[in-house]
Amino acid sequence: MTSPNFQIAARFLTAKKRAMLMSLSCIVLGVGLFVVTQATTSGFEEFFIRTILGTNGAIRIEDKIQDTMRSMEAGGQGSGSNFHISMRGEGKKYIEGIEEPKLLIGALRRFENVAGVSEVLHGPVIIRSSFKSESVRAYGINLDDQLLVSDLGNQIVRGNLNGFRGTPSGALLGREMADRLQLAVGDSFILEARGESRRYRVSAIYETGVADIDRVRVYLNMGEARSLLQRPTGASFIQINLFDKDRAPQDALHMESVLQYSAASWQEREKTWLNVFKALRLSTAITVSVFTLIAGLAMFNTLAMIVMEKTKEIAILRSMGYTHRDISHIFLWQAAIVLTIGTIVGTLLGAAITFGVSRVPINITGIFKTETFIVSWSVWHYVEACLTAVIMVMAASLIPARRAARLEPGDVIRGTAQ
Repeated sequence: MTSPNFQIAARFLTAKKRAMLMSLSCIVLGVGLFVVTQATTSGFEEFFIRTILGTNGAIRIEDKIQDTMRSMEAGGQGSGSNFHISMRGEGKKYIEGIEEPKLLIGALRRFENVAGVSEVLHGPVIIRSSFKSESVRAYGINLDDQLLVSDLGNQIVRGNLNGFRGTPSGALLGREMADRLQLAVGDSFILEARGESRRYRVSAIYETGVADIDRVRVYLNMGEARSLLQRPTGASFIQINLFDKDRAPQDALHMESVLQYSAASWQEREKTWLNVFKALRLSTAITVSVFTLIAGLAMFNTLAMIVMEKTKEIAILRSMGYTHRDISHIFLWQAAIVLTIGTIVGTLLGAAITFGVSRVPINITGIFKTETFIVSWSVWHYVEACLTAVIMVMAASLIPARRAARLEPGDVIRGTAQ
């Protein structure tokens, strides 16, 4: 059975139907739009992260750290006390590249969170087709290792990797580069580096969706890349995949301190874009919360009007033995009823719109590529939307509820009720 306070609150709601419907509609819109905007912004952020991790890995090791910091002796003569002062970021010299990649890879595989390691050698080259020539970069890889640290296998849009694996002169071209040079799978082209020209054949065409990669990166077998770039030993960097991607910053610091090579996590490399997405999520949340704020103000106004119009009823209730707390609960129940209906309908509306938006066709290329809106289905979006509505609406309802609770029957009879 429902409590008498709840039953009275439900009856009072009919006194201001239009005003209550306005509050209800604002709650529904606020909750629904909050869910949709957070789902889309989070979806694009997560898709961007997956693209980056699938292309450049979770951690990149490059440049050996040569420690040149000096020990400083201090203390009085004969005191025998020594201490060392080191300043982070100062006194360090970085030696470009990795001299012994095999030894470093062996050490990296001992870290518990490492899922895959791949050495990469890259350098500038000129690519020439029968149509035109452009400046690009050749990336030498060991294919099986590279597949463990990237999504290269899933990024192939034409051809397949078997031809690349079994053909020393095979190459993988980005889709944008292939289109600009009018090259298809099986076509041959020339790469020039350090005054030497060699002919290669397109084994497959990949597409990451990142324009800066698809336009300039040519993958070669490691042996061919070493010969073309005249780099018989060493590597440019080592790409690492992790089981737990969120631990990349801590693992990078650990690797750097142990191995004495600079290590950059994906969060550090993409810090600018991650901050952009974070700012976008916050700005959209603030913007759509205006609807919830309006709902709170409307609820405040509606309850205040009900208090003014229902002073006699409140006096009767007080004379019947209802306490200050009971009266306050009656008006808070009114807000709670509208809020409950609004959040339920709002979450359903948000889920429906989110599903519809996920089916909207869109063509985006640049920092990633997608042909539909990307959404993230997270229960936290709904929790955050409901909490925002609860805080704003209930906070706005407290003042009218407390005012109603302060009414005394004698004041109402004398006409001195405030």
